[in-house]
Amino acid sequence: MRPENQSSVSEFLLLGLPIQPGQQGVFFSLFLGMYLTTVLGNLLIILLIRLDSRLHTPMYFFLSHLAFSDMSLSSVIVPKMLMNIQTGRQSISYVKCISQLYFFILFAGLENFLLAVMAYDRYVAIYHPLHYTTIMREELCVLLVAGSWMVASVHALFHTLLLVRLSFCADITITHFFCELTALLKLSCSDISLNMLVIFTEGGFIYLLLLCTILSSYIHIGTIILRVLSMKRLLKAFSTCGSHLFVVSLYYGTTAGVYFFSSSRDSKDIIASVMYTVVTPMLNPFIYSLRNRDIKQALEMCVNRVKF
Repeated sequence: MRPENQSSVSEFLLLGLPIQPGQQGVFFSLFLGMYLTTVLGNLLIILLIRLDSRLHTPMYFFLSHLAFSDMSLSSVIVPKMLMNIQTGRQSISYVKCISQLYFFILFAGLENFLLAVMAYDRYVAIYHPLHYTTIMREELCVLLVAGSWMVASVHALFHTLLLVRLSFCADITITHFFCELTALLKLSCSDISLNMLVIFTEGGFIYLLLLCTILSSYIHIGTIILRVLSMKRLLKAFSTCGSHLFVVSLYYGTTAGVYFFSSSRDSKDIIASVMYTVVTPMLNPFIYSLRNRDIKQALEMCVNRVKF
């Protein structure tokens, strides 16, 4: 236990991004542009799916929730980060910090669940094409999304409640640009062995299960494509799964890449978090719009309606 102990704190200090003096304006403009792109892009995806009846299918139903999750995840983190860059004030109240932590875990977890659900949806579409509408009926789709929200909420609440029982030391500087769980645990004067055990067991089990679901779905899809060596079948599978597979690779690949190639633990955490909260949510709308014919057609129809 650390010598300087403070059982309760009213605020924390966010160390923020490693920005050199004089570069605040550049980074503020950069992240503001990326955040606005994220919000507008994901809102556009949601509106197109809502307005175009051709997009009222299970795949786009899941995509609309993924877009909302991306937008929400970025909104939990980026506005506060922008305010800190602009004003130079790094403080955040205890209540706001805990709230930010909860919603970050919630939407990050929800994104993982939705990616797994979408992988299962693509598996059914290719592995059981004749029974797709029977299997992926509306009730099941709603149940899968509602279950994802419920489990992600309980998961976030569990870790948040385990954190608030801890006491914190006099050093209240969080070596991050938002209230991240492991960064907060480093500031605690209490025994965090239970928190770490839950992170590695409960959290590890959930994410490993979801990753295995995604990999299993695409392994089955791959075996079908290899079994039927048809260019038409290959192009159909690529058009059906290409966007989702690219998003999954981006989401999980950045983490693996940062983990193996980063030399500093703190820089690794910060780079990975920027990828999760800023870059990936911004890129997802472009990936699904540029690589998806249905989305592009819906966008063209929407533009034509506005013109005429």
